[in-house]
Amino acid sequence: MKDGGRMGPEGVGGRREGAGGWRKGRGRRRRRRRRTRTRRRRPLPGGRGAGRARPLPGRGSAGTRARAGGGAVPFIAHGMAGGGGAERARPGGLLPPACRQPRRRENRERLSVCSKLCYAVGGAPYQITGCALGFFLQIYLLDVAQLDPFYASIILFVGRAWDAITDPMVGFFISKTSWTRFGRLMPWIIFSTPFAVISYFLIWFVPDISRGQVMWYLVFYCIFQTLVTCFHVPYSALTMFISREQSERDSATAYRMTVEVLGTVLGTAIQGQIVGKVVTPCIESPLFIGKTNSSVAMEELNMTHDTGSLTDTRNAYMIAAGVIGGLYILCAVILSVGVREKRESSELQSDEPVSFFQGLKLVMNHGAYIKLIAGFLFTSLAFMLLEGNFALFCTYTLGFRNEFQNILLAIMLSATLTIPLWQWFLTRFGKKTAVYVGMSSAIPFLIMVAVLDSNLIITYIVAVAAGISVAAAFLLPWSMLPDVIDDFKLQHPNSHGHEAIFFSFYVFFTKFTSGVSLGISTLSLDFAGYQTRGCSQPSEVNFTLKMLVSAVPVALILLGLLLFKLYPIDEEKRRKNKKALQDLREESNSSSESDNTELASIV
Repeated sequence: MKDGGRMGPEGVGGRREGAGGWRKGRGRRRRRRRRTRTRRRRPLPGGRGAGRARPLPGRGSAGTRARAGGGAVPFIAHGMAGGGGAERARPGGLLPPACRQPRRRENRERLSVCSKLCYAVGGAPYQITGCALGFFLQIYLLDVAQLDPFYASIILFVGRAWDAITDPMVGFFISKTSWTRFGRLMPWIIFSTPFAVISYFLIWFVPDISRGQVMWYLVFYCIFQTLVTCFHVPYSALTMFISREQSERDSATAYRMTVEVLGTVLGTAIQGQIVGKVVTPCIESPLFIGKTNSSVAMEELNMTHDTGSLTDTRNAYMIAAGVIGGLYILCAVILSVGVREKRESSELQSDEPVSFFQGLKLVMNHGAYIKLIAGFLFTSLAFMLLEGNFALFCTYTLGFRNEFQNILLAIMLSATLTIPLWQWFLTRFGKKTAVYVGMSSAIPFLIMVAVLDSNLIITYIVAVAAGISVAAAFLLPWSMLPDVIDDFKLQHPNSHGHEAIFFSFYVFFTKFTSGVSLGISTLSLDFAGYQTRGCSQPSEVNFTLKMLVSAVPVALILLGLLLFKLYPIDEEKRRKNKKALQDLREESNSSSESDNTELASIV
């Protein structure tokens, strides 16, 4: 039998032939094993083991030991110099998993559009409630709650001043808060929301008590300012805890600014349109007939006797407060459900905490910061006077009792639509130029509305122009403060962690001066003889309102622009500072990269 693989009963010759066939079979098996080794050494295309040598079974491999099941223990192959068959290992494959973990974590921590929107919605409650209080609280206290202007001025001043004080207080208590399973900041937002909504509603409620109304509004106004601070301060700090990626935080902040601007429009629209549906009844005093404004609109609108009840107006204010309170709760729920506070994001900074008072001394000695906030304090004070007194000015001086809510809405819509325009302008022509053009553009229109007779079309034109300047006043401070911080970092390269002081004290001074401005303006109306619920006001009150919305804001804007002449950071210096900071960052990055390379070589 000539079967090369078996031995038959043919005797010796058959046995020899069988032996030769057995040798041939052994050679085939060796060649098969070599082909198997070659295939297993080849990297898998795009697979998990690409670029690394596969462990070989059997005893011919120096780095493996055969097991009973033919398996092998993997090993780290050392490349042979000049070896043509040596496989080049992937650099990441030589590092332990702990060294490769941050890259995978960064990929996982990219924020989705839904998370950014949920974070941005959290900025709406502060803007909605602030806009409603800023435009309507003064006229509500005077004409609906029927408080004396002197007491109304006290409520407005103390409430705003207390709001300014609570910012650093809440920030201090938050820094002492321990981490919970909800985070460190989110519990402040969650637990302050229901109490803030209740206190906000009670601000717009007229208690049926003969005495104690002043204390009612003062207490609940201060309580609401405290609770909304407990919401907004941790929300502002939440930016640093949603991601460890700077680009993701910047993108989320852009979403937030867009929603906050829309919140100002929404607050004006809700409060104004609901309250504007009901005409507030007025009381005509014969003592002031003939002393009022001689415009046609004043004679036609102020002399009409409204048959409506003051109760309808009070109910309208409470309905608006209920709607805004519902939006407050909805935004807080969306924020708490859609945003996760990440503790590891806050552990990236390894700098030791700096002394608050040492940092405050350094910041207040920085000349560029003092000149910047001084200029913006005067310009912001001008627009706050315009905001707080514009409703009274439209109602009594211009005679547009039923149109003032639409005029206010025109101001905020104009401001919202022109923010992108100012963003392009300041990048194209520079920030100081944007300050001069943006602030000064409102001056001729403010003069026009005070000098010319009452005209609805002119009033709307002035409202649109004022909105354009309001957009510049809203955007430019937050765009120029980072330039001051960069200049501070170059002058104090070894001092870190003072960014919060720059922003918090700008907000503190702005809120405090707004309280002073509203208090003084309401007190000046009392001195001029303001008549609560009057269908018309004496000429002294009309003259005072013209000063508060025209002459005084124009003077404050001009004074602020003069102070901006002393501001040292122009476009040329800003570019130099940017280049110097970039060089410092590159040096720091090269140093850290060399440290990482040394660490990898050690590993």
